[in-house]
Amino acid sequence: MESILEIKDSCSTPQQLLRSFAFARYLKIYKKEYLEDLEKKGEKHSQEAKQKEDLIANLSLKDILQIFERDASGKELERDRAIVRFLDGCYHHYRNKSFSRLVRLNNEIITTSTESQKSFKTKISDKAENLSELIINTRRMLLDKVGLGHGVSRSHGLDASPNVTAGEISGHFSNIPSAYSKLAHTNLTVTADIKTGVHYETSVNKRAFPFYELEHNPLDLDGYDPEDWVAVPLSVGKWLIIAYIHKSRGCIEMEPGLLNLFPLYKIDNNFIDKKPDGIFFFGFPDAKKEDLGFYHDKEDDLLIGMVPKLPEYGYFGYCKKPILTLHNVLAILKGDFPLHCGCNRYVVGFDKDTDEPFISDIYIKADDMGKAEFYKKDNDKLKTLKFFGTEIGAFACLDGFSEQAKLQLVGREIGYNASAGTNARQIVPVAEEKEVSTGSDLDLLLYINNYDLKKPGETMVDTNMPVKDAIIHFHDGRRCAAGSTQTGRGGTEISYWANPFPLLKDNDGTILHKDLYEKYTDTEEELISSIEKLVKRGDMEVGVAYSMLMAGVYEGNTDEKVLECGFNNREEIEQEGPTRLAESLIVSVKEFAVKKREKLGNNLQEVDVTVAMIGDSRTGKSETAEKMEGILNMNIA
Repeated sequence: MESILEIKDSCSTPQQLLRSFAFARYLKIYKKEYLEDLEKKGEKHSQEAKQKEDLIANLSLKDILQIFERDASGKELERDRAIVRFLDGCYHHYRNKSFSRLVRLNNEIITTSTESQKSFKTKISDKAENLSELIINTRRMLLDKVGLGHGVSRSHGLDASPNVTAGEISGHFSNIPSAYSKLAHTNLTVTADIKTGVHYETSVNKRAFPFYELEHNPLDLDGYDPEDWVAVPLSVGKWLIIAYIHKSRGCIEMEPGLLNLFPLYKIDNNFIDKKPDGIFFFGFPDAKKEDLGFYHDKEDDLLIGMVPKLPEYGYFGYCKKPILTLHNVLAILKGDFPLHCGCNRYVVGFDKDTDEPFISDIYIKADDMGKAEFYKKDNDKLKTLKFFGTEIGAFACLDGFSEQAKLQLVGREIGYNASAGTNARQIVPVAEEKEVSTGSDLDLLLYINNYDLKKPGETMVDTNMPVKDAIIHFHDGRRCAAGSTQTGRGGTEISYWANPFPLLKDNDGTILHKDLYEKYTDTEEELISSIEKLVKRGDMEVGVAYSMLMAGVYEGNTDEKVLECGFNNREEIEQEGPTRLAESLIVSVKEFAVKKREKLGNNLQEVDVTVAMIGDSRTGKSETAEKMEGILNMNIA
């Protein structure tokens, strides 16, 4: 089904549901598809197909409603049973193959003080649950009426809630620049309830095309129909970025993924005056290949991201990476330093009897992207670094996750390409919005090496090097690729600072975004200078972390080297490598916590240690966090 089903009716009884516009529309769509399928039947079943065709083609709402109104018998009962079997197929088609959105408009969260985003969210969740229950009860009543019901109810296994239940406000409440005023005619999703445990298939399952800066504005509003788009105001770091997703199959499936990945922007009276920092379009029908990228409209001080509606871009990575690119460009322009990394804040306590350190809590600050901000403490001339994250979810590649870890994701995930041989992905919530948006002192900054092998007993965290030597690793940004980008699996590629989106320097050293690169390197000079002083004072450590995640497929590792480093075969390295890193990282965190406590005062019962690990895709950021959770027996989700 190319179109999606938007449900705006408010129903409380089976009869109201069956009389609704949404049901009529869906029934029409399903009948068309069903009859087209019947036409494809071979001669062997042509007579049976003809009987079904006659019944379905002439099926009316009156035929369905009268099933409730009469106690049929004989031929009437046989016909009613045939209709109910057809409707049951429609029901399962709705659950498994359609994309549905239940929409409720409520401007009161802006216009009055009696409604809030939080209270609206509760109402939206209730609407989704009530609709699911109504659909299931209607199906059960129809089955029971014609004697096809089962002795056991299976309601909880047959969730019929919409893919997305959206609470919306008028787009006119957004402070869109006048040149883009047409966008204000699309309502804004300000709260939502998403159906999780759902897996979507997309036209491709990896990114192959870069998202670079454009010299022209790719947005042509003459081809923009406000009714054809979903608009979601996202809080990405400190920025308001409104994502516009086209309401067509192949595009709309990205909406629940985004809602599971980024927090919605806070909607209050101040929202009316808040101009968006960026706008992003996924699936623009009139856009061309040369429109893929971002454009800085300096006159309106607005970043514009564009992904055309083409099958080669039909992948969730073309939503996540471009939106993060907009975040990073805004950060660079402001003088902050974006970091492509995973980052955790470890709470380290001290045993009251032995005074030995122990990790009591782990809080995820970033799964894939964050930034460092410069700030000065009171009475301190030295600039220190605070880390802020971006996402509350993780776009996790399942290739390197243990079966136990995969089981922990079940029920919370929005999945993509589960049937793909490699790079099957799931988006799961992993962090609290407050944790991501709150800055923490950056204590350890590590580059993840995912391909060099280490022998048993060797530390997997090396901070015993001069800062300038450590920075070389960040500049090089070398990693072994998993094949999810244009680099072949097992080969290595380099990316300056692990590609902080946008890629600022090509593999051959070519500068790709001159103005941004110059701004970035100016900020980098200040960053390195601050790090050197912080390391010298003992307030920070930098170095390299060895995850070995891709060492088994790295073309530079021999079989002899694999055995020498304590592995029985190449396959086990993917699980064992991040485990070894997790064990070493626990030691490093505790050691730093002891030093930090001594500087702050030994009377402290606990201290925080924030660790950012820089690395591109499949370097071991999420995998190492998962292994630490297992070792420490903690639930960090």
